Amino acid sequence: MEHKFIEELSLNHWQPLSTLLYDGWILRFADGYTKRANSVNPIYDSTYDLYEKIKHCEHIYSANRLPTIFKITPFVHPGDLDATLDEMGYKLIDTTSVQTLKLDAINEPKLTSATIDEDITSEWLDHFCRLQNAKDKDKHVMARMLSNIRTKKGFITFYFEDQVVACGLGVIEREYIGLYDIVTEKNARNRGFGEQMILNLLKWGKGNGAKYSYLAVVTNNQPALRLYSKIGFQEIYKYWYRVKGCM
Repeated sequence: MEHKFIEELSLNHWQPLSTLLYDGWILRFADGYTKRANSVNPIYDSTYDLYEKIKHCEHIYSANRLPTIFKITPFVHPGDLDATLDEMGYKLIDTTSVQTLKLDAINEPKLTSATIDEDITSEWLDHFCRLQNAKDKDKHVMARMLSNIRTKKGFITFYFEDQVVACGLGVIEREYIGLYDIVTEKNARNRGFGEQMILNLLKWGKGNGAKYSYLAVVTNNQPALRLYSKIGFQEIYKYWYRVKGCM
């Protein structure tokens, strides 16, 4: 199933600081930086009593001073997990669209003022954190997480008039390039820079063996949805998070 395959890639490409396998569920921990890296991913067969299992996860995350978050995809195990979490008071947040694209007919970038490094650099990290307004503590966690990725990476920095206006990350595995951390400077948005940066990154991915691309975008981010649709990405499934209490 392509959906579960994409989910495996996304687990590999957005690495937490530590992982715990628990009866088919993957528990991820990264000092609270991003829900993707600090959530329960129940994508494989589950055998334990569901309520006891959820309570055990709550205990583990509480012991690590983290909220208990579940990532709910169309193929969670067991199938009634989402309804059970709802009954237990878990709120639904951040519905996200997973989209894919075949790279055989992508447009050539019109602007090529970009550099792509295959290892994370302090310059790229500084630019990303500036554009994203990231906290200092998250910057150090992010550097460790991205250094943990074991497949081919491309850290792209996009320039306009010698100024960095956008940056992002592509990770290649099994003929797919996943796109992450796509961000454009606030004052430079709606000028096509994000599109041109992505086209440069996809061209790099294609040149390194990728035949397809995938990404995830929250469904309330209308500008990003329009951009990815323009490039040719199409949705294949949605996921969301269930969280107990306030984030």
